[in-house]
Amino acid sequence: MGWRGIVSRLLLGLGLLALASCDLVPLEPSAKPRARPAGLAAKPLPPKGPSAESLAMARFYGRMQADLLAQGLLRTGGGGIDTPYTDTDLARNFERIAFYDEYARDQGLKKSNGQSGRLRKWKGPVRIGVEFGASVPKEQQEADRALVAKYTARLARITGHSISANSKNPNFHVFVMGEDDQKFARRRAAQIIPSISPASLNFFSDLPRSILCFVITAGSEQDYEYTRAIAFIRAEHPQLMRQSCVHEELAQGLGLANDSPSARPSIFNDDDEFALLTTHDEELLRILYNPALRPGMTADEARPIFRHLIASRRGGPS
Repeated sequence: MGWRGIVSRLLLGLGLLALASCDLVPLEPSAKPRARPAGLAAKPLPPKGPSAESLAMARFYGRMQADLLAQGLLRTGGGGIDTPYTDTDLARNFERIAFYDEYARDQGLKKSNGQSGRLRKWKGPVRIGVEFGASVPKEQQEADRALVAKYTARLARITGHSISANSKNPNFHVFVMGEDDQKFARRRAAQIIPSISPASLNFFSDLPRSILCFVITAGSEQDYEYTRAIAFIRAEHPQLMRQSCVHEELAQGLGLANDSPSARPSIFNDDDEFALLTTHDEELLRILYNPALRPGMTADEARPIFRHLIASRRGGPS
């Protein structure tokens, strides 16, 4: 098996909004987690230097990135003349990525049954905050915080939705944590989503190294609206792989839940050809956050709308 067969990303969900979950306990629609006293909030332990396990993981991902780059993968140009796509391609890819799930709900890494679901996205403002484990060096923290802020501004421009970074009251948490931060990551996840199950918490403390990053979403069971999310990025990744994870997980946490082998040029494709959000992916996000597409719509209900949106963006079909 080549490197591309090893590389994968995991997308989890919660309740009826489950994108692909591991025995997650559904949220009660009216349940509101109580504020935790400030003195009891989980805090990272003082750094002691990276462990042997963390150093080994960093070497592993360093070799992985080098191998992918040597194969001409992890492209950063956003697509070009060698990756054309038509309106038909865009409509097919949007439906596949926005209405289908990669993994079966409440069954861990088991593949989904391939049935179409309902449209899911945020209706309220998205407030993104970045949290680091104690193992993450200060210079990396500064670089990653700037990366998330810049990408968040781009997502806000693309979608026209209220999306902001560096929030003191985030509802979309980005964890950048390493092997040595597992216990802290698990505690924080439990604080942020109190109804999360032990099985799901295990992903924060016992994640297979074949999983590069993942995102968990949570929200109302009634209107398919996201209200909370946690994206987990491995701190041991080299810079481009961390950036790639940020691009994909934040975009998937906005509602583009699935991957498709036919999507190109796209980060929503497990072939790892593209590392960063492409022009094709920007179009998917614009379509998703058009007000005409409402959370809870089925693919049949939404299909005439997104096909019209696609056709009208250039003055006619192509």
